[in-house]
Amino acid sequence: MSFELPQLSYSYDSLEPHIDARTMEIHHTKHHAGYTAKLNAAIAGTPLEGQSIEGILQNLDMSNGAVRNNGGGFYNHCLFWNVMSPSPKTLSGDLADAIHNSFGSFDEFKTAFSAAAATQFGSGWAWLCAHKGGRLEVCSTANQDNPLMPGVACDGVPILGLDVWEHAYYLNYQNRRPDYIDAFFNVIDWGVVANHFEAAK
Repeated sequence: MSFELPQLSYSYDSLEPHIDARTMEIHHTKHHAGYTAKLNAAIAGTPLEGQSIEGILQNLDMSNGAVRNNGGGFYNHCLFWNVMSPSPKTLSGDLADAIHNSFGSFDEFKTAFSAAAATQFGSGWAWLCAHKGGRLEVCSTANQDNPLMPGVACDGVPILGLDVWEHAYYLNYQNRRPDYIDAFFNVIDWGVVANHFEAAK
């Protein structure tokens, strides 16, 4: 069974002014669609065909560049679209407590996450990951790698991810990556992130 490009639950222009419609459209219909098609081509006729994307990534042969890059690109973008909303829910409950326990405060978490995103050299991602028991950790990865992959970054389950490839922000923010990172916090749906947290811990 092939992987399919997910439909977004919101329109391309609904995250404006934080993320512009043209970037969203290109990002979804060109970049994510490309990763999806190339992943399907890479696993066709192999034992990976029919497995979940999480299973593929957790047991990945890291020397398999086609599956590593395109499988990562497919999974990462699915999470990225999922954690954003034009009417996001605020942070509360067990996830708020876990952030406080792991980082000291929400502001300290935001500082750590923003630093991970801003200092990732070149293309990559910033992550908030959950470990068994509920401990949280921030890390970053290069290119389309993510913490589900063997030996990558903080070895947790990603519950929030921010794309810092230039194609994710350059039309609107040019080289001002910190402004894009700050804008992202306005569209994070903490209700969705909390659901990911509950499943991961």
